[in-house]
Amino acid sequence: MQKLNILVAGSTGYIGTELVKLLIKHTGIKIKYLCGNSSIGKSISSYDSSLKNKKLPKIIKFNEKLLNNVDVVFTALPNGEAQKISNKLKKHNILIDLSADFRLKSAKEYLKYYKIKHSSVKNIKKSIYALPEIKNKKIKNYKIIGCPGCYPTSVLIPLVPLLKKNLISKNNIIIDSKSGYSGAGRGVHNKYKNKNLYESLSAYGIKNHRHNSEIQQELDNETGKKIEFTFTPHLSPMFRGILSTIYCTTTKRNNINSIIRALKKFYKNEMFVKIAKTNSLISTNDVINTNNCIISVCESKTSNKIIILSAIDNLIKGGGGQAIQNLNLLYNFKKNRGLIWNIF
Repeated sequence: MQKLNILVAGSTGYIGTELVKLLIKHTGIKIKYLCGNSSIGKSISSYDSSLKNKKLPKIIKFNEKLLNNVDVVFTALPNGEAQKISNKLKKHNILIDLSADFRLKSAKEYLKYYKIKHSSVKNIKKSIYALPEIKNKKIKNYKIIGCPGCYPTSVLIPLVPLLKKNLISKNNIIIDSKSGYSGAGRGVHNKYKNKNLYESLSAYGIKNHRHNSEIQQELDNETGKKIEFTFTPHLSPMFRGILSTIYCTTTKRNNINSIIRALKKFYKNEMFVKIAKTNSLISTNDVINTNNCIISVCESKTSNKIIILSAIDNLIKGGGGQAIQNLNLLYNFKKNRGLIWNIF
C-alpha cells in the first residue's frame, strides 16, 4: 500500500508535537506538511529537542492548495480553527481533529460551552465522536473525525460499559479528575503565573468545565438514559498524565467481581485498555508514554459503593495516540501501528 500523505496543522503545541513524534514511528504514512502561524519557517525541533535529527519539513502557513497533495489532515489547533479547514476539504481528504470542534453534536451546545459560533454546522452532521474502543468500526463511515477530550477519555472508557449493562446507578456519579499541566497547553505558565504551578494542586472549571458537555452527551447517547454526574477537574503539579477517581453506586446483586468481569469482557479485544486487579492503587506513572488506559475497581467502606480509578497519558491516549488509533481504524492498519504501548 502506498504511504498516506499527512498534513499536521498546529504541530507546535504539546499535543501537536506528541502527535508528530508518534507519526514518525508509523510506517504507513509520510509527513508532507507541518503548519503553524507564529512558527512559520521554524523547525519543529525548536519546540521539542527529541525531533532534532528527524527529517521533517519546516513549518509553513496553511493554505487550501496543500489539501490537494495530502490524504489526511490532523488538526491540533485552537477551538474554532478546524471548522474553517473542514469547509475547504477536498473529496479525498480525511480530517482528524484533536480540538473540540467536532465533539459536540449540537452547535447550540458548542456555543454555550466554547463561546464560539460554529462555522461549519453542516459538517457536524458528517462527523463522528470517535472514541475508538466505543465507536470502533462505525468510525470508518466518516471523513471528519472528532477525537475525544482527555478527561472524557479517562471517564467514558470505564463508565460506558457499566452503565450500558445497568451494573451501576445512573444517578449521583462523582468524577474527580487530576491532570498534568500540559493539558492546559503551552500558555499555562502565563495563565497560572500567580499560582505556584509546580508545587500546588488547583481545582478549576467547577460546575461549567467544557468537558461536562462532552461527557453528558456520550453517556446519554451510549446508554439511552439521562445520566447524573458531578465532574471536577484539577490541575496537578506534574507535566503529563490524568488520574480520574470515579465514585459509583452499584445496582442490586452486583458485586465488585461482576463489575470487573463486565469490563474485561467488553474490552477483551482492545489492547490499549487494561483492567487491573481489584483494589490496585494505580498511578499516572503506570501509563506515561503509552497509549494505555488502565482501570482499577476498588472496594468502598460502604457495601453498595465502588471507586473506579482510571489512568491515561493525556498527550497520548488523551491526544495524539488516540488520533492515530482512529487513523489505523480508517485505513485498516494494525491497531498498534505507530503507537507506543506496554503490556500491563
